[in-house]
Amino acid sequence: MEKRTDWYEHPQYYEAIFGTDTVREVDFLQTLSERFGTGGKLWLEPACGAGRLVEEASSRGLRVVGYDISEAMLAHARKRLTPAQRRRVKLGPSRMESFADPSLEGQVDLAHCLVSTFRYLDSEAAARQHLLGTRRLLKPGGIYVLGFHLTDYARARPEHERWVGQVGEDRVVCNTNEGLPEQRARRSPMRNRLRVTGPDKDWLIETQWYFRTYSNAQAAKLFRDAGMRVLAGYTFDYDISAPVERGSLRLDRVFVLQPDPESPSVDPAEPGRASTRKAPKRPSTPQISRKISR
Repeated sequence: MEKRTDWYEHPQYYEAIFGTDTVREVDFLQTLSERFGTGGKLWLEPACGAGRLVEEASSRGLRVVGYDISEAMLAHARKRLTPAQRRRVKLGPSRMESFADPSLEGQVDLAHCLVSTFRYLDSEAAARQHLLGTRRLLKPGGIYVLGFHLTDYARARPEHERWVGQVGEDRVVCNTNEGLPEQRARRSPMRNRLRVTGPDKDWLIETQWYFRTYSNAQAAKLFRDAGMRVLAGYTFDYDISAPVERGSLRLDRVFVLQPDPESPSVDPAEPGRASTRKAPKRPSTPQISRKISR
C-alpha cells in the first residue's frame, strides 16, 4: 500500500466522492437566485475545487468566476470545460480571505460555497474578511449561498461518515472522522482517509486538519458583523420547499445571505490572521451517514 497525504492532488478521486449531486445543486442555486436574488447570470464560486459546479453552471449559459488555492484542482477544472464554456468562465488561484477582483465589485448576482469549505477559515478575522470581501462583489439584491455544518458542543462521541465511488476500474472508499469539538478553541479535529484500489493500485491518501466550529448564535453574530442578513435557511437536502424551521436540530445549514443595506460599508482589507489550510468538501451521497450530511 502506497501512502499519500494530499487528496487535492488527485481531483479525479476527489470527484468520485463529491460529484454526484451537481445537477441538483445548480437547480437549487438557480431557484434561490430567482426567489431571493436578482436571477442574473454572473456567478462566483469561492473554493471552486475541480470545477464540477462551474462546468454545470456554464453549460446553462451562466457566466462564472471561480477561484481555488489548489493548482491541481484548477487544472482539472479547466480541462473539463468546452471551448464555448471557457468563454464564459474565469478561473484563478486565490484564498478565500483575500480574493478581490476590482472588475467584479458590485457585479455578482450569486456567490455560492456549499459544502463546509467555509469552516476551514480558521479564525473569526479570516471568516469575516471573506464575508466582507464577497459582500463587496455582490450586486444590490445579490445573494451569497453559504453551506456548512453547525456544531453541537455537547456532542460526546466522534462522528464518522463513509462513502464509496468508482473511477474506471479503481474503487474509491472515503472515511471521514470528526473528533470532539474544542469549544474554547472553536475548532474540531478532522481526519479523512481516501483508499483507492484497482488492478495496479493500492493508495491510502490521509489528510488531517481542523474545522472551525460555529453554533447557530456564533454564525448569526458573524453574519451581522460582516453586514450580511439571513434571508432563509435550508439543509443539505437542497429542498426549496423545506426551509429550516425554528428550533430544528439539524446541523447542516445552507444560509441565504444578502448584504444588509442598513449596515455600514466596511473595508475588508483589515488585519487578521489568515487561514493556513484549504477546506475539503463534504460528499454528496453517503453510504451511511448522519442525517446532517448531503
